[in-house]
Amino acid sequence: MSSTAKRRFSMLLFSSPACCWSHRVRLVLAEKGISAEIIMVDEREPPEDLLDLNPFGSVPTLVDRDLVLYDSRVAIEYLDERFPHPPLLPPDPVNRARARLVLTRIEKDWYGLLPQLENAANTKQNAEAKRQLSDGLMASIDVFAAKPFFLSDELSLIDCTLAPLLWRLPSFGITLTVHSKPVRDYAKRLFKRPAFRASLSADERRLELQNTRLYDL
Repeated sequence: MSSTAKRRFSMLLFSSPACCWSHRVRLVLAEKGISAEIIMVDEREPPEDLLDLNPFGSVPTLVDRDLVLYDSRVAIEYLDERFPHPPLLPPDPVNRARARLVLTRIEKDWYGLLPQLENAANTKQNAEAKRQLSDGLMASIDVFAAKPFFLSDELSLIDCTLAPLLWRLPSFGITLTVHSKPVRDYAKRLFKRPAFRASLSADERRLELQNTRLYDL
């Protein structure tokens, strides 16, 4: 019998222990207090149970009873609608659309750099990706400083998307300048949340010391 057939919860998440895309789904689960079975998998060797559900064998893959979602963005928005409290998107359609547009920009502009940031072997592309991400963060200083959370007084899916990326800055070799205090303060607010601590995999917890140095935790 497969592990999915014997699972303890109606909700199951196949997750990478190290990627931002998986981490943000784990963070949304933790922030909403959703009970789910989380199975860490090696993306290079996806288990048969995952391939049976998702022909691409990609992670994250979220399973809720008969529903299978293998897109990170679709998964976190589904979780916010399926479990509406606490809400992680604005209630009105205009601000909800604006938040979704910000998510799209972050995914394209910053998450889109992840393949280069994680590939230190290609030094030219890696260095350019570091520069682009650093410049992008600095260009957003005023936004980080304006409110407790990104463009909001309350935690949102935007913050759940940014937190995994900021947690990985030291592992990418990215440092923050003396002028980036709003980014550091914002990151510390996220990292100190109990749900963020609960969302960390064993691999991600190994970045604790580096983050303590970068963010003065």
